[in-house]
Amino acid sequence: APEHLELLIEDARDAVRKVPRAAAVFVGHHAPVPVGDYLAGPNHTLPTGGTARFASPLSASDFVRRQNVIEYGPQQLAADARSIEALAHAEGLHGHAVAVEVRKK
Repeated sequence: APEHLELLIEDARDAVRKVPRAAAVFVGHHAPVPVGDYLAGPNHTLPTGGTARFASPLSASDFVRRQNVIEYGPQQLAADARSIEALAHAEGLHGHAVAVEVRKK
């Protein structure tokens, strides 16, 4: 996926949705890369080397700490224990399987 993509075609605005992986898309003949890099306002810190296929430009959200919270009840754990234990053993994380096993009792 490209770091910068200039769409110098008719209906360039409509074409933007067809290239969702480009990090920065410059639409039309009057939007060269330096406009975005220096003046238009988007962040100039873009994923390079094709990494735009799975990464986004740097933004304020990169500095926001997120947290996953998982809560399970006894019935939920009992219903899923076998699958969790099988996955843990398959990964060689036997302690994870034991952590589930002891909580089932």
